[in-house]
Amino acid sequence: MIVNSSVAVTLVGGSEVHEDQLMRSVSLAPHIVAADGGADMALSHGMPPSAVIGDFDSISESTKDKLPRDVQFRIEEQNSTDFDKCLRNIDAPLVICVGFTGLRADHHLAGFNALVRHPERQCILLDRNDIVFLAPPSIALSLECGTRVSLFPMGEVGGFSEGLRWPISGIDFSPDGRIGTSNEATGDVFLSLNAPKMLAILPESALEHVADTLVSNSSRWPSPRAEFH
Repeated sequence: MIVNSSVAVTLVGGSEVHEDQLMRSVSLAPHIVAADGGADMALSHGMPPSAVIGDFDSISESTKDKLPRDVQFRIEEQNSTDFDKCLRNIDAPLVICVGFTGLRADHHLAGFNALVRHPERQCILLDRNDIVFLAPPSIALSLECGTRVSLFPMGEVGGFSEGLRWPISGIDFSPDGRIGTSNEATGDVFLSLNAPKMLAILPESALEHVADTLVSNSSRWPSPRAEFH
């Protein structure tokens, strides 16, 4: 494990990161780590990372020269993304990720894939409009009536819900079948899932509440067998 942190981690990626996003994340997750070229982005905002993890195909030479060698962790294998390399090497109560979406659909999909590959990590993807996280076995959220709650399956999964306009109980979800996007809260929401395959997508305004809830939630998925180091 490269990063062992007792506090939440802000993980900075190489896509565009807005100042307000980064400051908001750091206020909740003060330990800063960068994924490869995310080190350039972190330095451009005056926030040097405590560790840089990746295959180093996008970090600039000038940034490498500015950072101590002992915070640079190069992982050369090409069978996983830099985001995946980071998640499997960060142990923290929560990881908030900025700069991993941007305008490219493939970056979005790669991020979603990493969330499902590491269900034991409490992790939130943050962008200008949404937060995305892997729903734990059970979670209770205090949401205002009408709040958008989209559920997107990354594999076969079912569950139970309270407080959703369209309950999910008895539905078999799959990425090539039934999905649960554009649902909404009727008040406080409770979700229970039978597999670590369901992504929850909420408005970015829910970041602080979801971050606190994930950290305090005792319901966690077990760690799958690691494929890499």
